[in-house]
Amino acid sequence: MHSKFSNPNAYKWWVVLMLWFVCFFNYADRQVIYVIFPKLKEEFGFDKVQLGLIGTAFMWVYAAGAPVAGFIGDRVRRKNLILGGCLFWSFITVVTAWCSKLWHFVTVRALEGFGETFYFPASMSVVSDYHNKNTRSRAMSFHQSSVYVGTILGSWLGAWFAETIGWRIGFYFFGIAGIMLALVLYKILREPKRGESENRAGMTSCSPLSLKETLLVIFHTPVVPLLMCAFVCANFVATIFLTWTPTFLVEKFGFRLTTAGLSGTVFIHLASAISVPLAGILADYFMKKFDGGRMLVQAAGLIIGAFFVFQVGNTSDTTTLILSMTVYGLCKGFYDSGIFASLYDSVEPRARSTVAGLMNTVGWSGGALGPLFVGIASKYGNKPTEVENMSEAIAWCGAVYIVASGFMLAAMYFFRTRQRKVE
Repeated sequence: MHSKFSNPNAYKWWVVLMLWFVCFFNYADRQVIYVIFPKLKEEFGFDKVQLGLIGTAFMWVYAAGAPVAGFIGDRVRRKNLILGGCLFWSFITVVTAWCSKLWHFVTVRALEGFGETFYFPASMSVVSDYHNKNTRSRAMSFHQSSVYVGTILGSWLGAWFAETIGWRIGFYFFGIAGIMLALVLYKILREPKRGESENRAGMTSCSPLSLKETLLVIFHTPVVPLLMCAFVCANFVATIFLTWTPTFLVEKFGFRLTTAGLSGTVFIHLASAISVPLAGILADYFMKKFDGGRMLVQAAGLIIGAFFVFQVGNTSDTTTLILSMTVYGLCKGFYDSGIFASLYDSVEPRARSTVAGLMNTVGWSGGALGPLFVGIASKYGNKPTEVENMSEAIAWCGAVYIVASGFMLAAMYFFRTRQRKVE
């Protein structure tokens, strides 16, 4: 094992694998709550607006803390932020098992969001320091696959525990496992030098930037704001599916809770896990061929995915539903593969944690409205039943995906224009 870790070319992929497991728990811990919404409604009498608030509390705090997390990540050891955050959010996951009132759930979800907000700015910065533009999409897309596996297993195991032993057991299981993982990785995860992958080619300085300089680096062109706008739209749709799909399958299609927990995630997120590595390879290939190649791959996923998002909400046929969720998942993987890789093409290493934090702030602030939107639309919509209202709200997300693709194509245009001026 030591010889494997001492080889720089091998170790940079070991880093991605280690972070893969941390990210797995990052998403499993946040997902397990959603699948037990029917249980919480049954035991505590929570309505859809209250359940939407539980989901939104995580996202608002996650978003609010992200710029601070990113700014800190550009100035301290990112290893400590990644693994310290994992310890904190895993402990909060355990504490969730002790909740019995609405304000308890809202509070622990908010604290979960605070702990998890440090992960992505720090981890994506670390990956970018181990992987230059030639392998960055592949590294980040492999890492991204942990998002889907964590979502699937968090949802399925959470539902299985809820139906067989009790909903609280899932929180103990994932929380304790995450704590153990963080303690193990403290011994083997190494902090890279800031900008290490670019430094090998003599491309950048490692001296830290001031806050003003950081903001100038990030916002010197319209590319980053446009990528953030696309992320808002994509996250709005993604958070709705993460939060409400299990409930949607139970109430509209009559799935059992465990089946809904698995089906509500596996078709979408397994498809994404399969497509995201392919999309990463394509993105690296197109990036070598022309400027903005990664963004084109993302935009294609959004454009094609829009139709199948609409179909998920619009259909009453189970086969069409499953097919639509699967193709949506494949398209989602194409967008997700380049979220941070495209961003980092426009931002130098010394500002990458900060820009990732800002990206999460903007994306999750807007995305946090998704679960609440569906909760309100379901309860107060014009259709005869809540299920019909929920279906209509989900179908409208197809239009949101089209808007996101427009932002991506505009970002690609400005990126290409800037690159031609530089050359």
